[in-house]
Amino acid sequence: MNQLKILGVKIDNLSKKEIIVKIEDFLNEDKLHQIATVNPEIILKAKEDGVLFNILNNADLCLADGTGIRFAFWRFGRHLRTRMTGIDLMWKILEIANEKKLSVLLVANKGGLSTWQETREAILKVYPDIKISGVGVDPSAGHFDRSTELASLNIKEGHTTFDILFCNFGAPYQEKFIASLNRWSSWARLAVGVGGSFDFITGKIMRAPKIMRIFGFEWSWRFLQEPRYRAFSR
Repeated sequence: MNQLKILGVKIDNLSKKEIIVKIEDFLNEDKLHQIATVNPEIILKAKEDGVLFNILNNADLCLADGTGIRFAFWRFGRHLRTRMTGIDLMWKILEIANEKKLSVLLVANKGGLSTWQETREAILKVYPDIKISGVGVDPSAGHFDRSTELASLNIKEGHTTFDILFCNFGAPYQEKFIASLNRWSSWARLAVGVGGSFDFITGKIMRAPKIMRIFGFEWSWRFLQEPRYRAFSR
């Protein structure tokens, strides 16, 4: 089986290669595909939030992000094939975008640490040829799909304007934002909520040392950066 439900929330259990194949397939289809990265905290939020619960279970991919998910798989006698953090997923998709010359839209939290412009400049240092646009949105507004900020992009009904969208609002706001886009437009092929990844890319938040990530202690590194990290991360 390639899926496990934890408190009713699906987790797709794929290898890294299978995930990449799925992403490339999504980018070949002219409709919006949503990818969510899920940790235990988000699953607990979904248990109390029916809208988030349904969004996660209807996402095209729901990937494990967090050592706690691996423990849950063990609890059910299963092996988690791949743990994919938001930042690792974002860099992999950016690599694909660079290879395939795809366009990217960054949707940044106006109250976050990193603006979309700062994030764009940091990405271009690695992939200087990617076409990157962006917009700042207030996730507390609650009317994302018709917001003034998005209207400024001149997005037309039913018109695919961007190949890839990254949103950094944190859960549940980014998942709800992406789902709201699907109600009235198919102007991107792939949309991913990436939590604090913009801040990692700009260097305003430092990732845990690799050895801590390998052994699943990245959460403790994040805890040491509280409270600065708490408001902007997953």
